[in-house]
Amino acid sequence: MPPKTKGKKSGKAKSSSVVDGVSTEEMSKDQLEEHIVRLREELDREREERSYFQLERDKIMAFWEICKRDLEETKAELRNRLRERDEAEDRHRAEISVYKHKLKHVLSEQHNTVSELKMDSVAVSSLVQNQHTESELRLREDTQGLQADLREKQLQNQNCIKELKLKHQVELMELTNEYDRRIREMEVKYHRRMKVMVEEDRKKQQEEVSELENRMRSHVVQLLKEQDRALRGAEEYYSQTQRKLMEEQLRLKRELAEEQDNYAQTDRKLKAAQRENQRLHGSLQDLERKLPLLHNQLQDYNQAKAQIAEGRARLKVSAKELRGLMVEHELLLQAFQKVEQERDELLRRQTEAVLDVQQRSGLKELLLQRKLAALTETLEQKEAQLCAALSASNPDPAAGGSSADRLQEIVESKDAAVRTLQDDLARECQDYNDLLQSCQDRLKTQGVPLFQFPFRPAEQILNGGS
Repeated sequence: MPPKTKGKKSGKAKSSSVVDGVSTEEMSKDQLEEHIVRLREELDREREERSYFQLERDKIMAFWEICKRDLEETKAELRNRLRERDEAEDRHRAEISVYKHKLKHVLSEQHNTVSELKMDSVAVSSLVQNQHTESELRLREDTQGLQADLREKQLQNQNCIKELKLKHQVELMELTNEYDRRIREMEVKYHRRMKVMVEEDRKKQQEEVSELENRMRSHVVQLLKEQDRALRGAEEYYSQTQRKLMEEQLRLKRELAEEQDNYAQTDRKLKAAQRENQRLHGSLQDLERKLPLLHNQLQDYNQAKAQIAEGRARLKVSAKELRGLMVEHELLLQAFQKVEQERDELLRRQTEAVLDVQQRSGLKELLLQRKLAALTETLEQKEAQLCAALSASNPDPAAGGSSADRLQEIVESKDAAVRTLQDDLARECQDYNDLLQSCQDRLKTQGVPLFQFPFRPAEQILNGGS
């Protein structure tokens, strides 16, 4: 920026001959010198401003020259860019024609590949279907044979069970008759023994009573004899002394009292014997009353014994049946092991066949998917390049529209071909899943466990899952 002026006074002094209220004519020498110094300073300042403005002018001129030169260079570059754009348009049109030829070639190759893939898939599906049909026929024949063997075994088992039941009924009837006969014999024997025991008790009681009466009579007779002897002795000794007679009388009186006491005791014993006889008679009546209870207890004992014998017989029959069933179980187990070995062999063969077919079909499907993905990616790239080329080189709207229409038709045809391939693949997968489900259902009906089933659904095979 130019230097600033100091004040208004210097300006006024420059434009007027009066400086600080004093004219130049009236100024002294010192004032004039000061005025000259100020004028010189103003002159120097004006010169500085002039040089500054000249520098600014030179800068502006230099900047204008630079801008003019840049403008010319920009115009030249614009002309070069226009020329390059024209050349690029020419090259782009040439590339579009080349890409069109390449796209036609790719479309023809894709059509050939799709037709080959269709033929391969049809051949593989027919081969797999034939193999599965043969396996299903073999499995049906084996299943029918196993069912026939099972029916024969069931008929044999039913016949054996009927024979065992008949034999068991015959043995049970024989045992029932034998036990009835034994019970009747035991009842007759028991009644006889009861009668004998009653007669023996009655005879024994009568003998005891008669023996007791005989003892009492003999004792009375003996007492009478002793009394007679005593009386005769008293008569013999009566004549001897009166004193002895009196003593003898007294002694006899005492003996008579004793004999009377003995007689009373004997009478009491007789009454006690009669009471004992009555008690024994009551005991006999009690025994006769208890006889039906004992008879019932005997019947219960016989029934329990018969039940025990029947249980033992049933146990023997059950043991015999168990041995027969164990033998039959061993035979059935051997037959089952044989059938299981045959089933494992059939499963192994079927597994090998299906794994082979599955591996080949999986490889072919993987190759088809990779080819389809590569073709789709190539088609998308070509389509993007073609769209970019058409959008970049659009001098003729009608030609661009027709090219876009043709490209749209080509893309739609390719999409239709891809959808057709996807439909064919889905149909093949559905057929494979149906066949796999039918095999699983048949194995379930045959009682074969599926925890080691080696085949997977089509979705897991295509996705690469386990």
